[in-house]
Amino acid sequence: MSEPGEIIVAVRDAWKAYDGGRVPVLQGASLEVRAGEIVALWGASGSGKSTLLHLIGGLDISERGELRVCGFDPRLESDRLELRRRHLGFVFQLHNLIADLTVAENLRVPALAVGQPAAKTTARLQLLAEQVGIAHRLDHRIQDLSGGERQRVAICRALMNAPRLLLADEPTGSLDEVTGELIFSLLKELAVSYGLAVVLATHERRFAEACHRRLRVRDGKVFDS
Repeated sequence: MSEPGEIIVAVRDAWKAYDGGRVPVLQGASLEVRAGEIVALWGASGSGKSTLLHLIGGLDISERGELRVCGFDPRLESDRLELRRRHLGFVFQLHNLIADLTVAENLRVPALAVGQPAAKTTARLQLLAEQVGIAHRLDHRIQDLSGGERQRVAICRALMNAPRLLLADEPTGSLDEVTGELIFSLLKELAVSYGLAVVLATHERRFAEACHRRLRVRDGKVFDS
């Protein structure tokens, strides 16, 4: 559990390029996110917001700069493992769930990774499923769910191990407008309820403006907006 106002994410002068350095994406990006904050990384496609989110989550590695996430350095393999297992939840644009498994089986996967007792896992997944409105779907396979239901399951999966930080990469991008609004409202409600720090990458101004703070990502840098 984080202390109110505690710095959860600190990025200093992060740089990232692809294709042997010929395609620069981040060029000195910096930001801070504190416990309880919902912060939007807002920008056009290709601005670097998803890359920055991936650096924070340890899905990619910066070439230079300093990063601290929940007290860990996501550039180090040992820190990345601990960070993703116990302190960080990730919601993707495409849910990345296992289609042939049931909702309940998908939700058990993060708990299995940390050796959580079965009874505790069952209680946690039941609570989360009720909170997001999919408790009646626990025995259904992912491939049988609607897009909105799949994203609700993805949110539950991200919260299974009670993380301190939630990263959401265009979580409404593959949904219709009405469903997108519902998913965003649900994410915000759960974040406030659990006191999470949230970093949300989005190209939609309406969602960015609904966050506590909006940071504009442009030309590989981060600006207050």
